[in-house]
Amino acid sequence: MTENDWVCRPCGLEKLPEPQGGPAIRLVDLVKALDGKKVLDGIDLDIPRQRITAVIGLSGAGKSVMLKHMIGLERPDAGRVLVDGVDLTRLSRPELYRIRRRFGMLFQGGALFDSLDVFENVAFPLREKTALGEAEIRERVHMRLAQVGLEGAGEKFPDELSGGMVRRAALARAMVMDPEILLLDEPTTGLDPIIRNSILSLICHMYHQHCFTMVMISHDIPDIFCWSHHVVVLHDGKVVLSAPAEEVFRSSDPFVRQLIHGDIAGPVHLM
Repeated sequence: MTENDWVCRPCGLEKLPEPQGGPAIRLVDLVKALDGKKVLDGIDLDIPRQRITAVIGLSGAGKSVMLKHMIGLERPDAGRVLVDGVDLTRLSRPELYRIRRRFGMLFQGGALFDSLDVFENVAFPLREKTALGEAEIRERVHMRLAQVGLEGAGEKFPDELSGGMVRRAALARAMVMDPEILLLDEPTTGLDPIIRNSILSLICHMYHQHCFTMVMISHDIPDIFCWSHHVVVLHDGKVVLSAPAEEVFRSSDPFVRQLIHGDIAGPVHLM
């Protein structure tokens, strides 16, 4: 894909209503250091409501750490994490658990429990966080498995699944609590191009069905621009650019251009 052949995206906005309200998530002057290294260095970022936002950058740029702050799995050294105006950094543990019910998360590699079959992996959040009866749990799990194309796979264990099936099961688990916000940490890393596109297409389909707010970390550059409405570029713990996908794709910023096109020549020297 080049700058001259930008086309309508599969997850385009043509048929979607305008979101009501401001950003779903807002990061304000967020700072986090790990092992003495500042991983997030004063992040200011708004995540658009009911849109797919892709976060891209070099390895070690702070993408996964930032994602964990959005759901309160990490506490910042300084700054604020606002979800609909509520500052996660000021919440008690019970309050944080309540607000996390609004989230679903797909971790890197799927992170399924090896000792549980697919059905029980997807049912796990329902058993842990709700008082639903067994009949309703089964109904919800089977519905989500059907939505991701895993009908009949409930009795399989993770080591019996292909890479694509693992990500589908993980996506079903992320959605089983009917979240408002989905966080996806590299949902297609390590998959071949056909399976990768099938997972991205599935994510897009789920978005159009439920109009989630989605934040997706990805190394699928430049393809991810075809599956996102908004793109955030991180570098050395800072936001270089946050804008609609087409604007980022056409950016004249030297680092952004080098990242998108994979050029060896540019501001980043790795050799």
